[in-house]
Amino acid sequence: MSKGIKKADMNLPDKQAESLLYSDVCSLIENTRQRLAATANAEACIMHWQIGKRIKEDVLYNKRAEYGKQVVKNLAKKLTGKYGGGWSDRKLLHCIRAAYTFSEDQIVYAARTQLTWTHLRSIMFIEDELKRSFYMEMCRLEHWDTRTLNEKIDSQLYELTALSKKPEEVIKQELAKIKDTNALIPDIVFRSDYFLDMLGLTDVYSEKDLEDAILIQIQSFIKELGSDFAFLDRQKRITVDAVDYFIDLLFYHRRLRRLVVIDLKLGKFKPEYEGQMLLYLRYLNKNERMEGEESPIGLILCSEGNTEHIEYLMLDDNNIRVAQYYTQLPDKKLLSEKLQRAIAIAKEHHANAAGKRSLFKS
Repeated sequence: MSKGIKKADMNLPDKQAESLLYSDVCSLIENTRQRLAATANAEACIMHWQIGKRIKEDVLYNKRAEYGKQVVKNLAKKLTGKYGGGWSDRKLLHCIRAAYTFSEDQIVYAARTQLTWTHLRSIMFIEDELKRSFYMEMCRLEHWDTRTLNEKIDSQLYELTALSKKPEEVIKQELAKIKDTNALIPDIVFRSDYFLDMLGLTDVYSEKDLEDAILIQIQSFIKELGSDFAFLDRQKRITVDAVDYFIDLLFYHRRLRRLVVIDLKLGKFKPEYEGQMLLYLRYLNKNERMEGEESPIGLILCSEGNTEHIEYLMLDDNNIRVAQYYTQLPDKKLLSEKLQRAIAIAKEHHANAAGKRSLFKS
């Protein structure tokens, strides 16, 4: 007897009983379809990887590149003749690349977490292993479809996160932690740069103009911030010692389970902005933090960047992040160069700090 039908239900009027029966059968069909789709997807991912592994072994065994090209073309032709379209040499080359890129454990994990073959096809063209792991975990946690994944890769989301600026071993540890706990961390949620070109601001504008534009385009703004942000308030007033202060924008992040304060600033970051943000965060922590929430976190958005000030203040220790925003999307090549310079500076800074620590120990 279906779980939805209880003994007491047998005495229901005919129409109600029919409605309940229909509902139960629909649930059984939908649940079975979902399980079948998940199983089919997992099997497809593993099949493609195994095909690539088998071809790879054959080509490596013969150790001839020309042989490899020819065998893939011949195999594609035969498979197409037997199974129809969908088995082109291009498809087989994707299978081979998957076998070179992912280990068996990685492909099984991806299949188990419901990443599709199209997800993997996008991710396997990323050269850096840590970057691949980042996008795999984000797809899993935030349920990205392949279109969203490709948009995130094209916009260089990984390079924009605070996580990517950290040493390799720290990145590995953080990604492993995310994998084990299914919980996001601030260094993935918050970025070093935000592109607010959707706001349509002119070259000359005030902080209030920026705030007004954000409120008009709030959905686009939240999308640029990332998923799981919920808008709470604008110009939220808090009173300390009979003095009123106003928080520009207040959000809540569902996965981080904490309030997020956003302060908008024109020009470069100034040290006094830290004190202002600390006041906001400590007030909210004492007066508005609810049971089960983490301590509030602050994001200061500046229209110009100055990395050195931010490094010296070590704002991360106080749950404060600083990022630069752009009201016009810069040229992708220039942006890439800027990001690479930022990464190089961060690595050099870390190496110098490590050298100083080892010097003090010796």
